[in-house]
Amino acid sequence: MNDLNNNKVLNSELNIVYRYLLKLGVSKEDAEDVVQETAYKYLLYYDSIKTNKIRSWLIRVALNFYYDQCRKQNRYDLNVNLELLIEEKEALPEEVILKKERNTEVGDALSRLKPYFQEILLLKYQSGLSYNDISKLLDINISSVKTNLFRARKKLEKA
Repeated sequence: MNDLNNNKVLNSELNIVYRYLLKLGVSKEDAEDVVQETAYKYLLYYDSIKTNKIRSWLIRVALNFYYDQCRKQNRYDLNVNLELLIEEKEALPEEVILKKERNTEVGDALSRLKPYFQEILLLKYQSGLSYNDISKLLDINISSVKTNLFRARKKLEKA
């Protein structure tokens, strides 16, 4: 019975990781591969993971694995979904086109940043996490989150 509960918890946490990867712009196939590898690593090391930090551990492992794969292939794909960035309300066609162009420019600029800066910007502004949540997720202190967000915004502004 306990194994069944553990499997349900693991599946729900892995679904959260999968959706987070998709929000970051990881392709569906790559996200599935990353989640599968993350689940495998969890099963190898589950006895050494603190139960209150399972989600942050899974997300960190998934991101590290994805970045390693990208580094090995010498590419970083950030496929920002433009439809998600555009507000769905009735607008003039000119406004919709301008928003698409602006979002394309932002997506291009974002893809030129380091993956860490991309991640922290998306966690803050796309996922809407607080500084405290980001610090727990990335396992860094709040002042580092604020400093890195400031640096990321400046780099994005330059790009």
